[in-house]
Amino acid sequence: MRILYIDTSSSYLYAGIAEDNNLLAEVKKEFGTSLSEEALPEIVSLFTKTNLTAKDIDKIIVVNGPGSFTGIRIGITIAKVYAWSLNIPITTITSLEAMMLSSNTNKIKVPMIDARRRYVFSAIYNENNQVILKPQHIKMDDLNKELEKLSDYTIIAKDELEEYDNKEDYNPDILRIINYFKDKEAINPHGVNPDYLKLTEAEESKLN
Repeated sequence: MRILYIDTSSSYLYAGIAEDNNLLAEVKKEFGTSLSEEALPEIVSLFTKTNLTAKDIDKIIVVNGPGSFTGIRIGITIAKVYAWSLNIPITTITSLEAMMLSSNTNKIKVPMIDARRRYVFSAIYNENNQVILKPQHIKMDDLNKELEKLSDYTIIAKDELEEYDNKEDYNPDILRIINYFKDKEAINPHGVNPDYLKLTEAEESKLN
């Protein structure tokens, strides 16, 4: 089974193609504001490197959030176009799950994304990758109260988050992510939507 993985939920593009427990090609690059222009050509280059075409893909796994509102939409759009036009099964995972799975720690795992104004996107998973605190948009003070209940844990993050010293820098293990979710149930491409875990600023302003 050949699986395409796409994550554009940050300023980075994380993508790869795996076949039968082998990672054929991957890309891990930061593009910042040019991500929308570079993501598709970089994904196409994966097919070139592996002598495959999109038609050769058996499944797509795409990260649908949380993270950058714009970035999430880029990856989802690319994945949905491939899935719908070529009738390829597609499934979604969260960026926090990808972060959790990529860690090699044997402690409790706390993936974290800076959401500004002392808010973060975060979740807590035990040593067996089971959910202790579900993924959510949460005040850092409230999250810290949850962390105080834990004996030993590791923060997994790409952001600085200077108040935490027990932090592991996030480096996605794309093959591990693919293998963990390869059998997750596929959904209709039209049902693949961003899961921001919070309102956009425009939506929040309408409520104020």
